[in-house]
Amino acid sequence: MATWRCVKYCGACCNLDPSDRPDLEDYLNPEELHLYLSMVGEDGWCVNFDKITRECSIYEDRPRFCRVTPETFEEMFGVEPEAVNDFAIDCCREQIEGVYGDRSLELLKFEREIGL
Repeated sequence: MATWRCVKYCGACCNLDPSDRPDLEDYLNPEELHLYLSMVGEDGWCVNFDKITRECSIYEDRPRFCRVTPETFEEMFGVEPEAVNDFAIDCCREQIEGVYGDRSLELLKFEREIGL
């Protein structure tokens, strides 16, 4: 069985372009929405994402909506804790494909690291 985990040096989730996420208001409260939008750079990437190192400069202090935990996914999306693994895998796969492509090295690395 595949087990979700964040794959280092990917960063697909740091592509925050709001036009790719029209339902932001459905799962972010007004304060979080304001924070989210303030984090979007001109190119659609998070201003805290270093595109050279592919690392987050605020990882330890990142907002709730940047965290993959059973509590966060239940609060934001209504996903039951036992379903978080599969939900997170599907979300990552979709985001990686959208940002880097369905034949990208990032997707291959993700699938290999989670056990697919």
